[in-house]
Amino acid sequence: MSHLVQNYLDRVRLEYQAVDDGELADYIPELAQVDPAGFGLALSSADGYVYQSGDAAREFTIQSISKPFTYALALDRSGAAAVDARIGVEPSGEAFNQISVDPDTKRPKNPMINAGAIAAVSLVPADSADERFALIQDYYSAFAGRRLELDHDVYASEKATGNRNRAIAYMLASFGVLDDDPDQVLDVYYRQCSLKVTAVDLARMAATLARSGVNPLTGRRVTDATVVRRTLSVMVTCGMYDGAGDWVSEVGLPAKSGVGGGVLAVLPGQLGIGTYSPLLDPKGNSVRSMMLCRRLSEELGLHFLTVSRDSRATMRASYEPCPGVRVFETHGDLLFPGAEQVVRTIERACSDLDVAILDVSRIDDIDSAARRIFAGMGAELRAQGKLSYLVDPDGIVAPDDAAIRAEYEAIRFRTVEDAVEAATAGLRSR
Repeated sequence: MSHLVQNYLDRVRLEYQAVDDGELADYIPELAQVDPAGFGLALSSADGYVYQSGDAAREFTIQSISKPFTYALALDRSGAAAVDARIGVEPSGEAFNQISVDPDTKRPKNPMINAGAIAAVSLVPADSADERFALIQDYYSAFAGRRLELDHDVYASEKATGNRNRAIAYMLASFGVLDDDPDQVLDVYYRQCSLKVTAVDLARMAATLARSGVNPLTGRRVTDATVVRRTLSVMVTCGMYDGAGDWVSEVGLPAKSGVGGGVLAVLPGQLGIGTYSPLLDPKGNSVRSMMLCRRLSEELGLHFLTVSRDSRATMRASYEPCPGVRVFETHGDLLFPGAEQVVRTIERACSDLDVAILDVSRIDDIDSAARRIFAGMGAELRAQGKLSYLVDPDGIVAPDDAAIRAEYEAIRFRTVEDAVEAATAGLRSR
């Protein structure tokens, strides 16, 4: 039944496949050579289950999506006080590659623009550029749950054409923000931006942030919750450059984009999203990824200011009142992330049951995405020859489609006892 979510993601992604607005990042010669039609989506739940659609396994370079992770590593290794002394946390309102610092403090305004990201590299303590890059590569890989490798061609291309970043680095050195040699710091910065990822990697990295630093695939704690909280906070206000205000009001997910075409987005406590589409808008954000993320946020209720109670939505209990009949009790607020996990829980139990009874009588609130998932789940169970009943005394899962409502009423019961009695009768009549 997880294919209900998969089908939805495939359909939504395909609706934007034909969009050809935007331009490739041709100021980096290697990025001008990529296929502009590439388009992938991955979504990782908090327990590590990953949905992927389209070109989700295609590799591309992480580019500026690297910035929050190097910032987190600097916080881990140097501490917040040392990092705050060199990098601010205020939105800049400027382009990502602007040659500027705060006029009063002479610090980069935040770690999500190039000036702040270069400063963050210098705050990863190491005895050499190679050692510093190795620390960064290992850190990113721990978030992704696999070894990330360098794209040597993109690295060489960025290094050969990065005059603006050289200007930024030497400006930072002149203000005392960089203690190390600017060219060595820049070399590491170009390498970190040239690490290869997929949309699946980004979704897993985002899910690790959603899990407060624990990778749901490996179970490994990569960083602590304090570092994650600081990192996500800066991503909310600064992660989408001078489009951050529109993003947070319309999409409402801590996020980071990169000129390689990726977008990483986090719903804290719930899930991570990774997308890939290399055609960029004038602000350096992926056009199709932006459209896709807005759509997912709207239809799945992912805005972080509307789902704060969703962490209480869970499977309360699962038990067999009689052979072949299993009851699944839920409670709390049931929005898309919770509904997706409930459906997979029932799917895993399908082989051992004849009747599934879903009890939503303790649900406080439910959104349209969860309703659609449960409607599809009931139909899927019946297609497999199972019986499906719903304990829904208040009718909160009532479908919007009037044609389906009569069928819904036929399987809806006020109590678990009534549903079990109907299930027993239904099994006897077979």
